[in-house]
Amino acid sequence: MQRRIHEATGLAALLAVLSVHSIAGADEPHRVGEPRVMREPAEFTNVIDAFDGDDMFDLQFTLGYQHTWKNASIRRETTSAQPQLSSGGYTATNLEVAKYAETTSRLNMGLDLGIYHDIALKLRLPVILSNDRELTATGGSGANQRINLQGLPGEQLFSLPMTSPTRSGLEYLAVGIDFGLLNQWRDETKPTWVLGLEGRFSVSEPMHACNAHPAAGQVECAEPSDINRNGASDGPFEGTFSGSRAAGVSRGTTGLELHTYLSKRVNYIEPYGGISALFEFQNGSSDYGAADLKGSLVNHPPLQGSMIFGMEIVPWEVLDRFQKLSVDVRFAGTYRSEGRDYSELFDALGSSTAHSLRDPAYAQYMTNPANPTGADPNLPRSIVSPASQKVYTNGITDTQQYGTYSLGTGVTMQAAEYVKFGVGGGLTWAQGHVLTFDQPCNPDFSNDLGAAGPCRGGSGAFGGYTATGIPNPDYRPVIDTPGRRFRVADSTAFDAWLNATVMF
Repeated sequence: MQRRIHEATGLAALLAVLSVHSIAGADEPHRVGEPRVMREPAEFTNVIDAFDGDDMFDLQFTLGYQHTWKNASIRRETTSAQPQLSSGGYTATNLEVAKYAETTSRLNMGLDLGIYHDIALKLRLPVILSNDRELTATGGSGANQRINLQGLPGEQLFSLPMTSPTRSGLEYLAVGIDFGLLNQWRDETKPTWVLGLEGRFSVSEPMHACNAHPAAGQVECAEPSDINRNGASDGPFEGTFSGSRAAGVSRGTTGLELHTYLSKRVNYIEPYGGISALFEFQNGSSDYGAADLKGSLVNHPPLQGSMIFGMEIVPWEVLDRFQKLSVDVRFAGTYRSEGRDYSELFDALGSSTAHSLRDPAYAQYMTNPANPTGADPNLPRSIVSPASQKVYTNGITDTQQYGTYSLGTGVTMQAAEYVKFGVGGGLTWAQGHVLTFDQPCNPDFSNDLGAAGPCRGGSGAFGGYTATGIPNPDYRPVIDTPGRRFRVADSTAFDAWLNATVMF
């Protein structure tokens, strides 16, 4: 009996010790060097910090490689006036022109610096190691190039195959800041919420339209004003030698990207989502500069907005070894507005020798002094102003709005306290859209017949016309007129990437 009492007393004492030990373990302060793996949000919403308990300083350097393969079909509208068609003047959009292929190798460098609790400065340097683009004939388009690529009668806009020179260099310099407004690992009742902004600056040569294999006597990357592509420019210094310029690699814009993301971990899964927006503003030193004119309908790069949804799955982690394996799966939908852009036909149209594209358009018209009231039906009411700026085709075109949809996955392995590795890939599909989408007139200025040029309506002599706007100097009838426009279809891109991150 006494033995049983001693056994019961010992068991009660053991349970009391275990209970006290358990409570103390939950309430005790974090030790110096305690693993933080479980106290960090998903990679997507993680913001490094500083002056956080025993962690006074955080610095993270990432080096990665990305390879992208893009393919698309280039088609053209064609007009038919066959009487058996119900509407007459039928316009089809499926005339096969070419296959487009682009491959890009990119080195991605990034530096994150924690400056306070959940506040980090970010620096990104994407370096394009090589970018190659090519247009090749498809199906019967090779034999019908003169029909499929016709400009003015007897004129061909460009020839197939068409190869661009290899571009390389710093794509842009990005500087940004991320704020962790909420952090689940500071307050488990709240999600992790990140707000950030990033400035993107083109610091290298902007892209210029080029043909890697020009005809004899022509330069590879001619100035837009070089009508014959022989190194002699048109304009105020007509006949002077300008030579061939560099192909360039940057977009020639200054960008502002804004984003906000949310995530919430539940056991081994952390769903996340968010939105981002990218605004680009053309630099005067780029070929965009010539598009900023009074008559231009669209004189800015496209605006871009994205919605992202995904989840990070953590199937394995070991706290005391600073080890973690996570799998990321995400979907992104992006809307890209109408705007002037470097399209799949940028090099082909910008390096064309067709005079319907190479000859300048004019930005300003004036009242004809010989027919100021329009009383003489044999004379134009509006003529080109002698002071008008000449506007040349440089390959940048007004592209129609469209959406892209991406699926991606990645695996991140934190192998030790200060090192982690990542690998992944993604597939992107883009909606078909028109690449040459400009309009002939700007209707915002429609009260001046003298400045209207060809932008007029009505009929008859003695001032019977009405102005419908002023001419758009970026408009080229051979590629922008409905029935002659180019479009892209079946556009897909595949990305593969890997990176390594060192944390201090």
